[in-house]
Amino acid sequence: MLTLGSPAFEENGNIPALYTCDGTGINPALSISGVSSKAKSLVLIVDDPDIPEFVKESMGISVFDHWVVFNIPPTVTTFAAGAVPPGIEGNNTRGVAAYRGPCPPDREHRYFFKLFALDTLLELSVGASRTEIEHAMEGHVLESAELIGRYDRKK
Repeated sequence: MLTLGSPAFEENGNIPALYTCDGTGINPALSISGVSSKAKSLVLIVDDPDIPEFVKESMGISVFDHWVVFNIPPTVTTFAAGAVPPGIEGNNTRGVAAYRGPCPPDREHRYFFKLFALDTLLELSVGASRTEIEHAMEGHVLESAELIGRYDRKK
């Protein structure tokens, strides 16, 4: 069974400020296990569905994508903190192919770290959008895992 974890925070736990706009904003370390032997690549999508309504309306989005990485080799078992994992980075909501740390403007937000094992490599380039990646993933997801972290700047 595919699992995704982090030594930096527990499931539904608080993401340390180091990994946010209040710290250095580096990505947290992640650990992966249980990847199917049939997997040809992994995809990681980190998003925030708790963005304020005015942001959703002004940007025309329903979630804010903080990090998108695809074509990660299925043999990868860890992502080091602050290091880009092997693979290709897609664009986050700000249009940058990089990790963007949590920075909720209003209250505690949930950050969903979603990992997908695919039976193929995606024929996309650096900076591909989440929409392009999800479209290319259709019919190729073997299994998925999720890790939720929380962050509130007011604490």
